[in-house]
Amino acid sequence: MEHRITIEPVTRIEGHAKISLFLNPSGQVHDAHFQVTQVRGFEQFIVGRPFYEMPSLTARTCGICPVSHELASAKACDQLLAVTIPKTATQLRRILNLGQLIQSHALSFFYLSAPDLLLGMDHPPETRNFFGIATADPQFARDGIRLRQFGQQVIERLAGRRIHPAWVVPGGVNSPLGDKERTAILGELPEIKTLVCKHLERFKQSLDQYEEFIRVFACFPSLFLGLVSRDGDLEYYDGRVRIIDGAGAPVAEGLDPQNYPDYIGEAVEPWTYLKFPYYKPQGYPGGMYRVGPLARLNLAARCGTPLADRELSVFRSLESGPILSSFQYHYARLIEVLYAVEMIEMLLAEPTILDKNVRAVAGVNNLEGIGMTEAPRGTLIHHYKVNSDGLIEWANLIIATGHNNLAMNRGILQAAQHYINNATLHEGLLNRIEAVIRAFDPCLACSTHAVGTMPLIVELIGPEGSILDQVRR
Repeated sequence: MEHRITIEPVTRIEGHAKISLFLNPSGQVHDAHFQVTQVRGFEQFIVGRPFYEMPSLTARTCGICPVSHELASAKACDQLLAVTIPKTATQLRRILNLGQLIQSHALSFFYLSAPDLLLGMDHPPETRNFFGIATADPQFARDGIRLRQFGQQVIERLAGRRIHPAWVVPGGVNSPLGDKERTAILGELPEIKTLVCKHLERFKQSLDQYEEFIRVFACFPSLFLGLVSRDGDLEYYDGRVRIIDGAGAPVAEGLDPQNYPDYIGEAVEPWTYLKFPYYKPQGYPGGMYRVGPLARLNLAARCGTPLADRELSVFRSLESGPILSSFQYHYARLIEVLYAVEMIEMLLAEPTILDKNVRAVAGVNNLEGIGMTEAPRGTLIHHYKVNSDGLIEWANLIIATGHNNLAMNRGILQAAQHYINNATLHEGLLNRIEAVIRAFDPCLACSTHAVGTMPLIVELIGPEGSILDQVRR
């Protein structure tokens, strides 16, 4: 008889999910499912809406990374207009994206994952949270709050408010950057750079104590996918798609984001609302790949800023090829925050950054548009089709967390097979399996869109806990 262990809910992530572990009669884990239990219908309820609403409307998918949706959406809408947006608008969009990356990565590292890293996987769950961190290490907690605050202030100073700003629009942005706001951001950068460097150094010095987690937290060869610049450098706003394999060998170079349906497929399973993107030439599920901070640092030739390039060199010295352990997403996030701080400083120093020309205005000139950017969690795609009146007729959103879905499921299986083997089961072991998911920093509210009929299971459970009836769709 097959037995099941259920971890529900998965804690310290954005959204709702559970983990099901399937044991054979000898008590060994033979399968694992990361099951997303919520559904969002953005791809359907935006149908019929005007395209120019899309940046602000799709931003409501998420309160953590609304800027990512605004930018991918606006890039798709730029194509509907068939315009080249002003250079200053492009650079302001880049700064906005980097501000969001800082606040999102700070949330993931300091608030969601640090309780495991600093307090320990076996720490009592009642205080294994940010409040426990604030008690055990108040300065660490203050630093995390400050870094997240800075990222949110960058967004606010550019876009008027921190969450769901309506500043990014088809054709550019709504208003130019003011000199006062530029000066305020520049004035805080030295402090923020010092904080990031301090915590990068602290994390590097602690790596030895995480050796077991590095070995079993989704540590396996896979493809890595993401955007790179024309020169192969780290890129978040624009660029071409690069794919490498687990040994670092190129699989595909210079792929056009406009042709993503040629190389990215999407599968669905009946037990989750989260789709399973895969690399089409290698099929499903063999075409598993990872996106996000770890993938980006494995893919890029360099970061392109002095301090981040130095840290990237140290990061890559950990292995002779690509870094394969998903535990190192934590490390990669800190390097990306450092890069973002340096790049914001460089962009704000450009002579044209205060230029008043920040929007191109036009009507509908194309009936289809595709926008691809790098969100904090990985590659984000918005794909729209409109009618001649500019009303959305069809939409597809492929979210970073979806790209990582195959790897997350394989990762919890790897960890479960390592930790659960007829030994006494305790909460700390289950928390280690949850921590695999937290390493990927999934954003499930963004991600739950399905192709065709949504999988749905309704169970009627009796007072003894047995399933009396079940209906599947």
